[in-house]
Amino acid sequence: MTVIEKFLGRRVEIPEDRRYDVKQGLWAKAQDQDLVFGLTEPALVLAGGVNDLDWLVQEKASVQAGQDMVFVITGKILYISTPVTGVALFNSEVKQNPSLVSEDPYQKGWLFRMKPVLNTEEVWKTFADAQNYIESLKATEGFKNPEGLQGGVSGICKAVYSGIREQKF
Repeated sequence: MTVIEKFLGRRVEIPEDRRYDVKQGLWAKAQDQDLVFGLTEPALVLAGGVNDLDWLVQEKASVQAGQDMVFVITGKILYISTPVTGVALFNSEVKQNPSLVSEDPYQKGWLFRMKPVLNTEEVWKTFADAQNYIESLKATEGFKNPEGLQGGVSGICKAVYSGIREQKF
């Protein structure tokens, strides 16, 4: 387990026994002939946690790689697509209790399970390992603002917040 002590003001963990879809912040874990997917802790911190979610396809539906599968309401609206072609199965526990996704993202908070059309080992190789995922995070607000300062750390944010602070109402 790799730990990032300060990521947007939070401590986050990244398991090394999984692979990662860098673009969406999903982790993948091989289980039997299936791949299980969920949101990583850094992705959850950047999104602001999970308030609600809904499935966009039916249970046991055949879906294509890139097809939207989960609609998530966080501090933002997220559409999560499947990175692989196959048959979709969902975690009904998180539908009933969306807070599980944030509370236990790497165990009980998984989102969906795919029975891939291609060999699981071949698909597995297409995802980033933990070190490459961490490397990709270095370009995010989480690394750029490790203390989680309100207003961020970009020049534009600083200018806006400074300007607001100096105004007299």
